[in-house]
Amino acid sequence: MIAVVGEALIDLVVDDEGGVVARPGGGPFNTARTLARLGAPTLFLGQLSADPFGRMLRDRLDRDGVALGVPAPAPVPTTLAVADVGPGGAASYEFYLTGTAAADVEYPVLAAALPDELTAFHLGSLALVMEPIACSIERLMADLPPDALVMVDPNCRPGAIADRDFYLDRFERLMHRADAVKVSVDDLAYLCPGVPVEVAATTLLGEKLALVLVTDGSRPARAFLPTGEVSVDVPPVRVVDTIGAGDAFGGGFLAWWAAHGLGRDDLRLAGPVRDALRAAAWVAALTCAKAGAEPPWRAEVQESAGTW
Repeated sequence: MIAVVGEALIDLVVDDEGGVVARPGGGPFNTARTLARLGAPTLFLGQLSADPFGRMLRDRLDRDGVALGVPAPAPVPTTLAVADVGPGGAASYEFYLTGTAAADVEYPVLAAALPDELTAFHLGSLALVMEPIACSIERLMADLPPDALVMVDPNCRPGAIADRDFYLDRFERLMHRADAVKVSVDDLAYLCPGVPVEVAATTLLGEKLALVLVTDGSRPARAFLPTGEVSVDVPPVRVVDTIGAGDAFGGGFLAWWAAHGLGRDDLRLAGPVRDALRAAAWVAALTCAKAGAEPPWRAEVQESAGTW
């Protein structure tokens, strides 16, 4: 079982004519859906609201085959993100977080929901800046089985981070249990401002991590290991928007890794990492070919990539 902890929210996507479309989203929510659609047994550890948006999120998880670790709905509104899609499909966001459901989960609830057979654990995004879920996740890290692979995707949103130093301190503490980190070049620019990508990724790798995955839009995806670097080209697709692409990339990597019986001790092997990187790039590219955060199903990836 792969557990994903963090926020589910609604992306309010504004088009060029001022129209608004509500789509399910949230980095961890998107990652969980990606994993399940690719065939990985997946548990989502996040709080949903009892409001109509919360019911929409719950229905989407159920349809994709994601188990819900926190089944009781919260009597507060669903977390919202207003997405403005610009030229080339890139999206910018404004978030409405205070007093919303995604933040409203305590450590005992998360600890009670951890599955006995946990093989991998994914965390990150806005859940690292909202309370009480952020502190709850920090405590939860100590409860994870020692052989569980832990991937962190910070998905840094500077507009939602009130105290950068506090945020960086928390991120550093999480690194003590993490095995892999997935970042975009924008994440690295926030975490290590003014530092070249290669230097920032290598610094992040340090002596603790086995792997740092770096995405850069349509440019090659890269993996930094203690023994060096591997990269793969991103498949060309007609981009509708990039919403959820990074989340799909992380989910695609973990799903491929689990499907091939690999664990945390294998993350230093360049060959499997390259193959998983290629699969993740396909998953992310196919997500960009659809409107909103709609990751592909396993059959779609097999048809497009020719393998899984």
